[in-house]
Amino acid sequence: MVRNEKKRHVTTESVTEGHPDKVADQISDKILDEIIKEDPHGRVACETYVTHGLIIVGGEITTSAWIDIAEITRDTIKEVGYTSPRYGFDYRTCAVLNAVGRQSPDIAQGVDRGGAGDQGVMYGYATDETPELMPLPIMLAHGITKRLASVRKTGKPEELAPYLGPDGKSQITMMYEEGEAVEVTDVVISTQHTEELLDKHDPTHISDEARDMIIEFIGKPVIPPHLITNRTKFHVNPTGKFVIGGPQSDTGMTGRKLEVDTYGGMAPHGGGAFSGKDPSKVDRSSTYMMRYLAKNIVAAGLAKECLIQTAYVIGEAFPVSFAVDTFGTGKVNDRELEEAILNMVDLTPGGIIKKLNLLRPIYQKTAAYGHFGREEEEFTWEKTDFKEELLKKFG
Repeated sequence: MVRNEKKRHVTTESVTEGHPDKVADQISDKILDEIIKEDPHGRVACETYVTHGLIIVGGEITTSAWIDIAEITRDTIKEVGYTSPRYGFDYRTCAVLNAVGRQSPDIAQGVDRGGAGDQGVMYGYATDETPELMPLPIMLAHGITKRLASVRKTGKPEELAPYLGPDGKSQITMMYEEGEAVEVTDVVISTQHTEELLDKHDPTHISDEARDMIIEFIGKPVIPPHLITNRTKFHVNPTGKFVIGGPQSDTGMTGRKLEVDTYGGMAPHGGGAFSGKDPSKVDRSSTYMMRYLAKNIVAAGLAKECLIQTAYVIGEAFPVSFAVDTFGTGKVNDRELEEAILNMVDLTPGGIIKKLNLLRPIYQKTAAYGHFGREEEEFTWEKTDFKEELLKKFG
């Protein structure tokens, strides 16, 4: 962050793919993917509710595709890692209820003519703080949860990996001075585990050996060494133990981890969830487009930090507002950037879908570890292929 500030602390979090909310997101997006494979223009607004031994899939879906919702749901849970009763949830034995209906014809008539599938406010953000042009705290938080999953899936190290469960969380507290990250003050690593990691003398806590391994193999490899000081605190399973996790311990619902999905609280979001929604829903597609535009502005060197806000009316194609804020770091006036982008880019739902190639089964991958800051083929909104046009426009 480069905003004018002397000192402040910023905290952000991430969760693993086995967190109940993320299980719900992945099921919703897997259903979307399977529909798009057969019917790219299907209308999907899929919501999933996950609890102890039960999954309910609901929402509004209008499509010519035939899909087996129960099978897709179980396959997703299996991929996540709930494959044994010892984790309190098993893809083979949980119940799956289908409560899906059709999209309202009153909404459909507006979308059919190219209008937005909903009203709402959307934001896109970028900062030159990291190579991914994302805020550093959220990238570190995602790094820890990704590493939890990687250790569990690879089985290394053998003295730790076999005992980790799919559920987990991370949290990073960063201290900034004069807009620069200077220290990670607190690192939270909460990971579901089996009883093998408990202290034999105090079974209400994990053992000191397990705690040390989690810090050494999960936390420290992610945090840049210069940000770890003698004041940095590692909080590992702060309640003591985390044997009961996943849907056995907490309900999950689609769309409840919006800051995890976006910028970790370092930038605003419009409140609309992404997962389970086809790209006619602008709270997904337009948010991706605003990230694309903000990232390209920063990648072009036209600003060190950029926030873009836009808004749509249901049934209408063009946004009703569009605003660029570079927080005083821009080499070009913000109003000039706004005018140029509006003249250069088609911001209708159809234009966004075409530009970002969104009618593909790419969405399940987005449903864990964030929708932004990922240099993978599916994430077209992370490309910086627009920066040359911006540089040509502004010399």
